[in-house]
Amino acid sequence: MADRMDGGTITAGGAVFGKLKALGVDYVFANSGTDFPPIIEGLIEATQTGLDLPVPITVPHEHVAVGMAHGYYQISGRIQAVMLHTNVGLSNGVTGAINAWCDQIPMLMMSGRTPVMEKDRFGARTVPIGWGQEMFDQTAMVREVTKWDYELRFPEQIADLFDRGWAIANSTPKGPVYLSLPREVLCEQTPPNGLQTPSKQAPVTAAVSPADLKTAADLLAGASNPLIISQRGAGSEEAFAALGDFLTDWALPLSHYWANQLSVPLSHPMQAGCAPEALLAEADVVLVINSLAPWWPDKISLRDDVRVIQLGPDPLFSRTPIRNFQADVALAGETADTLLALISEMKSRPRNEAELDARRQKIAAISAERRQSVVALAERGKGSPMSKEWVAHCLGKAIKGRKATVFHELGCPLEPLDLDQPDSYFQEPHSGGLGWGLPAALGAQLAEPDRLVFATIGDGSYMFANPTACHMVAEANELPVITLVLNNEEWGAVRQSVIGTYKDGLATRANDVPLTSLRPSPDFTRTAEASRAYTETVTEGEALPATLERAIKVATEERRQVLLNIAIARA
Repeated sequence: MADRMDGGTITAGGAVFGKLKALGVDYVFANSGTDFPPIIEGLIEATQTGLDLPVPITVPHEHVAVGMAHGYYQISGRIQAVMLHTNVGLSNGVTGAINAWCDQIPMLMMSGRTPVMEKDRFGARTVPIGWGQEMFDQTAMVREVTKWDYELRFPEQIADLFDRGWAIANSTPKGPVYLSLPREVLCEQTPPNGLQTPSKQAPVTAAVSPADLKTAADLLAGASNPLIISQRGAGSEEAFAALGDFLTDWALPLSHYWANQLSVPLSHPMQAGCAPEALLAEADVVLVINSLAPWWPDKISLRDDVRVIQLGPDPLFSRTPIRNFQADVALAGETADTLLALISEMKSRPRNEAELDARRQKIAAISAERRQSVVALAERGKGSPMSKEWVAHCLGKAIKGRKATVFHELGCPLEPLDLDQPDSYFQEPHSGGLGWGLPAALGAQLAEPDRLVFATIGDGSYMFANPTACHMVAEANELPVITLVLNNEEWGAVRQSVIGTYKDGLATRANDVPLTSLRPSPDFTRTAEASRAYTETVTEGEALPATLERAIKVATEERRQVLLNIAIARA
């Protein structure tokens, strides 16, 4: 094989892996199929020729593979690759692609393509599914949720196409890209030119307009009742710390309304909780930080004179068909860079110290009252069965002072966790493609093995995650993720949505709401035990703290995955 490489060519299926490593990809999360012979053969060849390659991870369901790449990026900040099986594998990965698109996660997605040729060409169709899996436009399944797509036509395109895909995926706003890989092309030989070099195309990093920055700073500095709403974090550890100081300095309240990342510590005196309605109704200036839906339009009436500043990689969320939230000023750029620029711009603005001090005290009192009410609600839920708030409260105490991350999918709510570190919390994307939480946690654990990683998920979300595949991957790759299944034996989010829509409707008084029951509940511990996980079922709230300590000990000392099946009261 080395001689073949010395002769100037390599199988295209292996060349793909060599190029991915040169682009900084550590892992390729893959589920193979009949389109993979040139990939597998080429991977062996590339290994024997000495090419530096990413690690292929076998993931026996594509939804899990895409979720792992998603979670890996959230912790590492490095783009990863996913390789799927023709149209059927791509269809299994579509929900994950929707989630990555919504969460602005860069990702190199690939799937094989059924051979075009029926005969007379190496790599042509050999089995009936070669006809059964062919589509007129396979890429259509993901075109609306990717930034760029293309089909590999010739093997010598590999270096250039992957350079382009990598650069576009990492450009502002970030997101997934997709390449279709026909089997005949992957079977061909190609020169190794460009396979071991970084991308020749640099990502585009958008920078905020100086004029818009000045306008935004003037508005915030002159506001009497400002409010910040932030859903997707501060963008970096530096911006996380700077934002906390900024809030204190300028007496700015921040709400984590429907947040899927933490922007400042929950203990911060300017952190006003997840319910901004009262502050929003009286606000004269609102800064929205990378928030898809910063308030509930039918529930909130803004002041007629309010000015709204939208900040983020795509402040208007231009690929969302309908999003008509007010935007008097739009600050476009990477979240961390733009926040830091705004904070710097504010330093030169005049200050009324007496007014700032009065507002600071007012918001601190609101924050303290909110935190007390959150703890009181959690304490009331420690019975049997317990509440989600109690589980979150206990988990927050258990991980205090540890380097830990909670991946939440209809599991532990944010506020009772009382977290204070960046990257300590990720909630499911607002696209709601269920089954994201556990795969994302696995990817995060792979990215940072020493981090304590939790997946806190509802029983329905757990079933959507293809748990048998997840636990198999966890065991095979020694990923000691701690899974908390908050089991209320129902689609609680669906029932709450019905009640929220029909506030005085029949569902509010019904003992059984149609299409929401998940009874009889499976014994989820048996699923995890099939992959040698440590498991417990917890039915008493008082027993939970000690159970969590045992789980953490197993994960950290034995490096073994854990599943806790926790009985939760229906909300």
